[in-house]
Amino acid sequence: MISLSGVERAHGTRVLFRDVSLRIMPGRRIALVGANGVGKTTLLDIVSGEQQPDGGEVARSKDLQIGYLRQEVAETSGRTVLAEVLTAAGDVTSLEQRLRNLEARIAATPSGEEQDALLADYGRLQHHFEHLGGYSIEAAARRVLAGLGFDDADVERDVGLLSGGWMMRVALARLLLARPDVLLLDEPTNHLDLASVTWLEQFLADYDGAIVLVSHDRDFINAVANRVVEIAHASITEYVGDYADFVEERALRLAQQEAAASNQQRKIAQTERFIERFRYKASKARQVQSRVKALDRLERVEVQRETARRMRFRFPAPPRAGRDVVRLAQLTKRYGDKLVYGGLDLVLERGKKVALVGPNGAGKSTLLKILAGVLDFDAGQRILGHNVNVAYFAQHQIEGLDPGKTVLQELSAVVDTSKVNPRSMLGAFLFSGQDVDKRVSVLSGGERSRLALAKMLANPANLLCMDEPTNHLDIPSRDVLEDALVEYPGTVVLITHDRHLIRSVADVIIEVGAGTATVYPGDFEYYAERTGVDLGDRGATEGVTPDRPGAAAAPMPLPAPASRKTADDKRAEAERRNLVHRHTKRLRDRLLAVERELVAEEALIAELTREMADPDSYGEAEQVRELVGRHGAAKDRAAELFEEWARLSSAIEQETARAETPAR
Repeated sequence: MISLSGVERAHGTRVLFRDVSLRIMPGRRIALVGANGVGKTTLLDIVSGEQQPDGGEVARSKDLQIGYLRQEVAETSGRTVLAEVLTAAGDVTSLEQRLRNLEARIAATPSGEEQDALLADYGRLQHHFEHLGGYSIEAAARRVLAGLGFDDADVERDVGLLSGGWMMRVALARLLLARPDVLLLDEPTNHLDLASVTWLEQFLADYDGAIVLVSHDRDFINAVANRVVEIAHASITEYVGDYADFVEERALRLAQQEAAASNQQRKIAQTERFIERFRYKASKARQVQSRVKALDRLERVEVQRETARRMRFRFPAPPRAGRDVVRLAQLTKRYGDKLVYGGLDLVLERGKKVALVGPNGAGKSTLLKILAGVLDFDAGQRILGHNVNVAYFAQHQIEGLDPGKTVLQELSAVVDTSKVNPRSMLGAFLFSGQDVDKRVSVLSGGERSRLALAKMLANPANLLCMDEPTNHLDIPSRDVLEDALVEYPGTVVLITHDRHLIRSVADVIIEVGAGTATVYPGDFEYYAERTGVDLGDRGATEGVTPDRPGAAAAPMPLPAPASRKTADDKRAEAERRNLVHRHTKRLRDRLLAVERELVAEEALIAELTREMADPDSYGEAEQVRELVGRHGAAKDRAAELFEEWARLSSAIEQETARAETPAR
């Protein structure tokens, strides 16, 4: 499908990729991982064709359909959510309009030859419309939208009235409905709730095309990916398996590299001692020269240690609060005519780590804002406990950063500079040197999140209210935040779709829905046991209330409708299938042989790669040369086989299309 060979790419003087090769084939679900800024999105752009490499080649199969979900989507308006998603249907939508026009012409045309001709045209168009799934496409679009959290009323709203997060869901739904050959997804879960993430995982796990995704949600990668490609040191390393397999295999590979490097250094030291000892002894001159040349030719083992800086911080020690940190008594909240909470009673106790879960739109963010004291309510009481200080983190804190200020100015405005050095504080959040003089307007999403976190830490608080705190943070930064929250002695209330964060931090789960908040005094597993929610081996699902249409729906393929076929139609289809089978048999036999050889060649490459990382493989120069030569030959052969596989696949597609085209 897509092959990258020897790709080079640089931004200014900074090299992102050097001699990078990657094959994207049907059924491969590849997760790109690496520190922020290593080039994950750039690689997606190169795969899609939106960026051209500085060197190397990118080959794509003929007529390949690529769908790309970016982190930012263009705003649109003037169509309903459903109509916007149905634009993915392309030919189906235009065919439907042509059918409606023909119906009007047929109704206005008297019986006779002209009407007969129109009816014949209508029959051909209707058959094509059925073949493309025209009668089921709207139902399929509604299923996808329901899985992503839209209810029946939402799908009829003007898409221009949606927030950025919901607009992103519309863009994702449009892509999933189109079912392209290759799906490129850049942080697809950033604006989804837990139920939608789980639905998307199931949909993608059953996807028959290829997927390349960037995500910082390790549970999502575990559920979807069957390959992980790590980007580091301007190169890529491919691992077979999910994220957990990648972590284990990378640790093993690093240990092997370190052992090989240590063994090699020991032998180099022995050789250098021999050279130094016998350098001026004539009887040893030949042996000395031989060893000098061997050292010059020796390819040194490089240990690819992680070099990316990590965020480092702890929440400042907060003042001790009373036992009841915040109490809600008979609280009522409405948005217009919609009652969100009526007579709500809730108590948060000191030191508890609370996760709010529930379907989208149930009121999680509303409850969090009320607890934080940033949103008014209509009736009842919010009673703050003794000596309680609140810190609130949410998306609008990030959006509220002043784009005209520098990073240093933004933080200095909220810290007591007589007690805290803002530059040192920013350094802990990976802003160092000239970074502190960057304008907020040019910061990436991850940088904005880190700056907002730094501002929240400027003043000690004993109640942290956090709405999606891990959005835009890479996995190492998420780990640091997770550790800080675990060690934090105060009270935490958070909303997140990061199940790993909930499992690690939360000791109380509050399920929000139908105007109530049900407290489960235990961790995520306890909540699952009490509610019957199946967390599964690879992730967790969210509690789904019965009145949320489609939230628990399993991913549905987009089927072609069952059309009424006559016996002649069925015979004609059978004849065409037989014709396709006869015409493509030789090609299919060769394709199967190539696939088998390619699998064997890739297994050989993996085995040789492991041998090259083995310290014992670096004993003799001739042995090393042979190993490197075999590895290079295997990679060349795999590249040849992939090219042949692509040619055969294209030829089979062409023969199939030619044989299946009905004679006119």
